[in-house]
Amino acid sequence: MGIYGVIAYSVTQRTHEIGIRMALGAGPHSMTTLIVGEGAVLALMGIAIGIVASLVLTRLIASFLFGVTATDPATFCGVSLLLTLVALAGCYIPARRAARVDPMVALRYE
Repeated sequence: MGIYGVIAYSVTQRTHEIGIRMALGAGPHSMTTLIVGEGAVLALMGIAIGIVASLVLTRLIASFLFGVTATDPATFCGVSLLLTLVALAGCYIPARRAARVDPMVALRYE
C-alpha cells in the first residue's frame, strides 16, 4: 500500500510532464517502463537496507526462531523476491494509468 500510494501520488503530480512526454512521442510502453522502473529502484533500495538491518539484528531475534537459522539464505531470498513482486505490482497500476493519459488533457491539467 505504501509504495502504491507514493507512486500514485508521484504520477498525479507529474501529469503535466507525462503529457509532454506523450506529446513528444513517448509510447505507453515507455511510460509504463519509466514509472515501474522508478518504483523498482525504491523497492530495491528498501530491500537492500532491510537485508543489511536484519543481518545486523540477527543476534536479537535468534532466540525467537525455531527450525531456521537467523541468517537462512533461502528465507532472505524468498522474502526479498516476494516483496519485490508485491512492490512491482503496486507500481504497475499507477504506471498503467499514466500510460493512458491523453496528451492534450495532461497539458491542460493544473
